[in-house]
Amino acid sequence: MSLHVAIRSKRFGETHILRDLVFQVAPGEVLAVLGPSGVGKSTLLRLIAGLDTDYVGQIRRTGRLAMVFQEPVLMPWRSARDNLRLTTGVSADQAEAALARVGLSGKGGLFPGQLSLGQQRRLSLARAYAARPDILLLDEPFVSLDPALVEDMLALTESVIAEQRPATVFVTHAQAEADRLATRQMKLQAPAQAVTAQGA
Repeated sequence: MSLHVAIRSKRFGETHILRDLVFQVAPGEVLAVLGPSGVGKSTLLRLIAGLDTDYVGQIRRTGRLAMVFQEPVLMPWRSARDNLRLTTGVSADQAEAALARVGLSGKGGLFPGQLSLGQQRRLSLARAYAARPDILLLDEPFVSLDPALVEDMLALTESVIAEQRPATVFVTHAQAEADRLATRQMKLQAPAQAVTAQGA
């Protein structure tokens, strides 16, 4: 089992954000997490990633982890190619192939500030996929992309998951995206009660 989550309580101050949340994600599975804004979806991913350790419970994960944030988290002083290589360890040729795969062929020498927001999002996706993670966390990765590009990125994500078989947790507001990618869906409801639907 790549990922096991058992969160008894996550609070911000006196406010419960997540409570009594238990699930597992096996290699090759995609768990879509849906729910209204502020219900704790992104908080859940940060806990899984180990970026926030202030909670009661246990999270067990095995293997390499990669995360795509809502906003691109890139080093502005590094080129697109170096942003990808420094975090994944891939070769220059592999980096160029990863960039081409997300429609950024020929953009490797540009800096993040020279890329549009959509291009920065694609770079973040390329970096995560190039890492070949055992656990893949996606926090609304297709936000702000135009519909045609969303379709391309969904198809790419499908192929990456089929090829690499990471245990994937995918946060989205878009039911259609969840239906497309997920093998299971979990809807968070305030105060952080989870309702899990088996199957996509």
